[in-house]
Amino acid sequence: MPEEKEFKYKLLMMTTLIISGCSIIYEVLISSVSSYLVGDSIKQFSITIGLYMSAMGIGSYISKYIKKNLFDWFVFVEIGVGILGGISSLVLFLSNVYINSYELVMYIQIILIGTLVGLEIPLLTRIIEGNTKNLRVTLSSIFTFDYIGGLVGSIAFPLILLPKFGYFTTAFLTGTLNIIISIIIIYNYKDYIKNIITFKIIASVALILMIFGAVYSENIAKNIEGKLYRDKIVISKQTSYQNIVVTKHKDDLRLFLNGNIQFSTVDEYRYHESLVHIPMAASANKKKVLILGGGDGLALREVLKYDDVENVTLVDLDEEMVELCKTNKDIVNSNEDSLKSEKLNLVYEDAFKYLQESEELFNVILVDLPDPNDENLNKLYTNVFYRLATNHLAEKGTMAVQSTSPYYAKDAFWCINKTLEEEGLNVIPYHVQVPSFGDWGFQLVSKNPIDIKSLDVGVNTKFLNKETLGGLFTFSEDERADKDILITNTLARPQLITYYLKAVENWR
Repeated sequence: MPEEKEFKYKLLMMTTLIISGCSIIYEVLISSVSSYLVGDSIKQFSITIGLYMSAMGIGSYISKYIKKNLFDWFVFVEIGVGILGGISSLVLFLSNVYINSYELVMYIQIILIGTLVGLEIPLLTRIIEGNTKNLRVTLSSIFTFDYIGGLVGSIAFPLILLPKFGYFTTAFLTGTLNIIISIIIIYNYKDYIKNIITFKIIASVALILMIFGAVYSENIAKNIEGKLYRDKIVISKQTSYQNIVVTKHKDDLRLFLNGNIQFSTVDEYRYHESLVHIPMAASANKKKVLILGGGDGLALREVLKYDDVENVTLVDLDEEMVELCKTNKDIVNSNEDSLKSEKLNLVYEDAFKYLQESEELFNVILVDLPDPNDENLNKLYTNVFYRLATNHLAEKGTMAVQSTSPYYAKDAFWCINKTLEEEGLNVIPYHVQVPSFGDWGFQLVSKNPIDIKSLDVGVNTKFLNKETLGGLFTFSEDERADKDILITNTLARPQLITYYLKAVENWR
């Protein structure tokens, strides 16, 4: 009997570790899904963590009113957490598609899961205490395993679960763990459970549903994602860094990163010709070119039109993204197989880190990064980032910076302009109409003044020529902002993301 008691004690400790890991996974999962669907990751993570912790407090408070049938209550809680947590991603995606009040659904979900999670540890503590009769040992053991489980869950989610399985499978698998815990308790403590038949039936059905959801999660994801995008989804891939979706309608291939369109093959040439050929025309030399971002190979395609380009370094964080654009037939047709050029040096690294560690100088630098819709991207639009970038710019070199829309995100566009100017650089804003994007803007940057009237494009293009080039540097009144009231974007004060997300909210 002592051996059986020791086994059951260890079983409860392992249960503590697993349910703690599951709890953390639900917390970061809801935050991540909300950041993906709504944006503003700081807000989503802050609200989720705060509300989740408060709900756990409510659950802990409620536990004091549970005075008997502790095993029944614990099994009920595990089944409840497993079901609610398992379908959490599904519910959030469906609410984003069909319900206007997404935040309300998210808050209700957080409160329900958090309250049940808050019941877990108090119930387990009392169950274990009843077996050990030693509160000191019980508390030290249970909190040790609780904290270890939290660490395991927080590491497993970003490194294994999300990149390998995505949002839906991760939720279903985690829910499955909670259901399995309930079943283990049912069969190992059946003498203590009053409603054992009912719980066996409910837990078995719940487990089948979770397994079914995990097995068919890819089909579920495709069906729901199909509602989020106008055209047919031909590729859906979760990498370690981002969610990639490619849609296709006739000849129009579109690539989305975390739900934001990156290009449409119908009109992407307008964007990439404007990004590339203006700084190339303004540079005294074109031998060495640096592209930060641009893993789709489209900006690179334009750069390689110049015979005097000897070397191009392309820095992109996501190797899976680059490999997709290097091998997918439709994308290769658009980038003209540029990612296999002998002139290309591919570097898979964070652009900020690359600029910190590299000592190379370049004649032209192209900053072709996604919009600053989260903190990681916002870092790549700060004064420090631009300082690092221009430290790699040859004396008579030029740099172009993707700067979002001067019409839809006016304050964000001019905040980027001001941030560059305050680094003592010569900055000339310009923009272009891209039908799939709208009015899109850039900054032409150099250490010395540039005569834009003398610029000319010396290669074959679909859109840009001597006549259209000059018009890109003029702005209407509704595309201008009072830069005096705008705040420079810095690492210590990431103001740009505030301007950008406000613009997104206004145009949603």
